[in-house]
Amino acid sequence: MSPTDDGLPAPERRRAMAVILLGIVLAVLDGTIVNLALPAIARDLQAQPAHAIWVVNAYQVATLGLLLPAATLGDLVGYRRVYLAGLALFTAASLGCILAPSLGWLAGFRAVQGVGAAGIMAVNAALVRRIFPQRLLGRGVALNSMTVAIASVAGPSVAAAVLSVAPWPALFAINLPMGLAVLWMGRRALPANAAPAPAGVRLSPLDVALNVLMFALVFLGADALGVRAGSQAGAGALAAAAGLLVAGLAVGAVYLRRQRGLALPLFPIDLLRIPVFRLSMGASVCAFAAQMLAYIALPFLLLDGYGRSHGEAGLLITAWPLAIVATAPLAGRLIGRVADGTLGGIGMVAMACGLALLAALPAQPSNIDIAWRLVLCGVGFGLFQSPNNHTIVTAPPVHRAGAASGMLGSARLTGQTLGAVLLAVVFSFFARAHEVRGPLIALGAAAGFALLAAVFSTLRVRHRRG
Repeated sequence: MSPTDDGLPAPERRRAMAVILLGIVLAVLDGTIVNLALPAIARDLQAQPAHAIWVVNAYQVATLGLLLPAATLGDLVGYRRVYLAGLALFTAASLGCILAPSLGWLAGFRAVQGVGAAGIMAVNAALVRRIFPQRLLGRGVALNSMTVAIASVAGPSVAAAVLSVAPWPALFAINLPMGLAVLWMGRRALPANAAPAPAGVRLSPLDVALNVLMFALVFLGADALGVRAGSQAGAGALAAAAGLLVAGLAVGAVYLRRQRGLALPLFPIDLLRIPVFRLSMGASVCAFAAQMLAYIALPFLLLDGYGRSHGEAGLLITAWPLAIVATAPLAGRLIGRVADGTLGGIGMVAMACGLALLAALPAQPSNIDIAWRLVLCGVGFGLFQSPNNHTIVTAPPVHRAGAASGMLGSARLTGQTLGAVLLAVVFSFFARAHEVRGPLIALGAAAGFALLAAVFSTLRVRHRRG
């Protein structure tokens, strides 16, 4: 099916968008759904608990390293093909995870899952741009953004529900029927690319390898530094972690130098030369870093700092994503009526206020005191994400929609990784992180990142007018 110049007709649009959103839920949810099961996985597969973290890291590294190559491949051969291939690979790897006989095999299949997830997430925003007419694109981006935001934080809740009635392989088993159903629907519903790829442009295997190596080394080095900072780790362990990070930056310097002057660079430095795109990327990284800092710190604060039960803490934290769900449709309708930079700036200021108020909670706060602050954070993030993503998707030319979509996912994962690393640093320097001080410092840092995102977002207004 080929869409018209102004999107798909309404019935086809709804079917195509259902495929996009279900695929996003699968890919984003699997990034965190196994965290709660890591102790059981280590026990059942007779592995050391410290090694079990590779079940998470393998997925994240593969996804982050292959987002941009998959996006460029979408520009060349079609977003529909890349999306469906990624979905098929993700579903097949889920079966491998169920049958994995050891931790090494499980981590390997998780890496394959991450490759498939990269194919799904790299082109979903580009497909949204093809599915919706220009006048309704803001609503499509809002639906996409809302689904990503909810799936990003729903992993622990879904995992708890599944693990309460089934062993950990069931976390991967739920991907099989859903993945096959979405794959069948997608073959019939997703649109083809509107224009052929530029002649003579191809995907360079060397650039793909450098891209994967750069992201993998930086991710692993930053993660290792975050875990070891402030702890009793020896100088050798810290030097090894720093060496990984420096090696990643060195590979990145060589890699980015190769990208200059290319007609279709794998790392889209051509798009980063567009001021509003560059500012939107900075705002997205800071916003997701703030969200991740808060989301990991909040359970420590509520459970250990304020003595809430797991049920109470879960219900309180749910106020945040519920507020995003309630706000995202409003943000989608305001796109085009209010400047994206203005709307995003207002949202990030609101989120910063909510985070600062959480950091300033009294010693014995009531549930209402906590809940309305979390709602303010969710409303702010909901107002920010959709217009910010709208700018990222629409600022580049149409033939670079895939690259823009890949950068959208890269910004989210980079921000989340940065937030997790910074939280590890905070908790390492405050050895008793279960006390109130560590989480409160993390929430204060999150408020600072949200304010920085507001600055980036507001600066876009001047550039748009220019």
